[in-house]
Amino acid sequence: MSIDIKFDGPWAILTLSRPEARNALQFTMIEALSYALDKVRASDARGLVVTGAGPKAFCAGADIKELMDRSLMDQRLGAQLGQRTFDKLAKLPITSVAVIHGYAFGGGLELAMACTFRIATAQARMGLPEIKLGLIPGYGGTQRLPRLVGEARALEMVMSGRTVEAAEAERWGLVNRLVTDGDPAELGKAFLAEFTGYSRCASLFAREAVVRGMETTLGAGLDIEADLSTLAYRTEDAVEGMRAFIEKRTPEFKDA
Repeated sequence: MSIDIKFDGPWAILTLSRPEARNALQFTMIEALSYALDKVRASDARGLVVTGAGPKAFCAGADIKELMDRSLMDQRLGAQLGQRTFDKLAKLPITSVAVIHGYAFGGGLELAMACTFRIATAQARMGLPEIKLGLIPGYGGTQRLPRLVGEARALEMVMSGRTVEAAEAERWGLVNRLVTDGDPAELGKAFLAEFTGYSRCASLFAREAVVRGMETTLGAGLDIEADLSTLAYRTEDAVEGMRAFIEKRTPEFKDA
């Protein structure tokens, strides 16, 4: 299978499994990824780790041979398939992290940017090289990248196609943290453990407030925050959290 999905306690582990091609994305892989994300959404997993098989790449991007000799309609449908699938990842109700080791180019970086967080080893290399082929990103790169690193840096990457090394990516905010080499799944689980021990309701509200607020004005964003913080007060977990604080004990959240 080109997409491997397994469940390990509170974690879902999704692996791009085409190491002989540096996990380059084919359309069948994107369809399989969509089905795998449906399984994750329907599961009891509290966090999702996304990584690539083999030591050389997270994902080297699209399979260029597959993009040749397609009609304009097929090309647009392909772009919409990628955008729709990656948006499904971005909108999962659980926290996700891409563990980037080796190359994350083109569609591979676009996939990573759809995750809640990104961590990378020192050897990781990232970029959107489509301009070198006379193309531009089509799976969300021109939209998610400026939201992460700002317009100027996004334009630099998209319009030059240059490769960004891991340390620079961390400075820019493209990745959240640099990690030492190790098993990608274990690295991802250790990172997610910092975020998944809290109320799932509160975590979802917090992420929604930030993401929705970034897409509108400050005033409208404050209204979103007020609405979601008010909803948070109505959850059982909020009652438990405040009571535990007063009683000086660790809260026992039930995601309700």
